[in-house]
Amino acid sequence: MTDNELIEQAKKARQSSYSPYSNFAVGAALLADNNQVFLGCNVENASYGLTNCAERTAIFKAVSEGLRQFKKLVIIGDTEGPISPCGACRQVINEFCAPDMPVLMVKYEG
Repeated sequence: MTDNELIEQAKKARQSSYSPYSNFAVGAALLADNNQVFLGCNVENASYGLTNCAERTAIFKAVSEGLRQFKKLVIIGDTEGPISPCGACRQVINEFCAPDMPVLMVKYEG
């Protein structure tokens, strides 16, 4: 799968975002070693600490299906520059992804 195809998948995932508090929708697409793509969006909660970010949603979906090897992660949000994972997401990425796995941080327009 090409980078552009993964970006389009992340855009698709972003459409499912539940973000009524921040109005900040984020999408993610995780490419597993078996070429399966797992999509994730951010899911907010009135108790902000219970919110789950898009990239963690995608990784947790893959892990819950028994996958542990990944090729690439795309994260997309409506930001001026590339969107960067939060600290919690960085920890989860560190736990489940190889240190040299590409993480594409994309702004929605371009």
